[in-house]
Amino acid sequence: MTTAKIRVRGLRKSFGGKRVLEGVDLEIMPSTSMVVIGGSGSGKSVLVKCILGLIEPEAGEIEIDGQDILELSRADQEEVRGRMGMLFQNGALFDSLQVWENIGFGLIARGKSTRSQARERATELLTMVGLGAGVRDLYPSELSGGMQKRVALARAIAAEPDILFFDEPTTGLDPIMGAVIDDLIMELVRGTGSTTVAITHDMASARRIGDSAAMLYQGQIVWTGPATKLMNSGNPLVDQFTHGRLEGPIEVEVSRE
Repeated sequence: MTTAKIRVRGLRKSFGGKRVLEGVDLEIMPSTSMVVIGGSGSGKSVLVKCILGLIEPEAGEIEIDGQDILELSRADQEEVRGRMGMLFQNGALFDSLQVWENIGFGLIARGKSTRSQARERATELLTMVGLGAGVRDLYPSELSGGMQKRVALARAIAAEPDILFFDEPTTGLDPIMGAVIDDLIMELVRGTGSTTVAITHDMASARRIGDSAAMLYQGQIVWTGPATKLMNSGNPLVDQFTHGRLEGPIEVEVSRE
């Protein structure tokens, strides 16, 4: 029996008096792509940040390759999470660093590459994401939104991670560029065999990049299934969300002021 690449059980997290994660259970198999959907404030980003170690959960298990990383020492946790890459929403590039320095930042910071080696690696990665070496010495402010997203993707895969997270990968892009980025993501994922988790509000993107999908609602996973079923899941919560309907079991607060 194949061990799940990522297995989350009973994950809980609160901020103040607000419970964001109410016992999340989720399994993601190796070399597959999972998309997580849900409304604003549903806990999607918190779930990913818990797995990445950016937020500490109050309870639950987070297993990577069958090992609960929350039980490991801090050093061992860092080693496991060093195999993870992240494409942040809006790219989150460093404005003061050139493109190649952004891509090689993690490699240099962790002592995995010299600056010269990181520059060479950045050049290779820029080609992989469809950008030429001509952008290598530019600054993020000199790039279009689509180009910035590609640079951020190159940075996410620089250390050849076996787990990749994507936070709203098509945010701020027009539909055509969004499709280009999705296609690029899937091409890179297929080439590396990485396991991926994407959180998104974009249903077209979710169906393009996801093998499977899950919906978070009120701090719990309320549905999982093939990403191809997102628009006809048979689940009232999912159907209301994916079709953007006001009426349904999800209560929508609309100000009449």
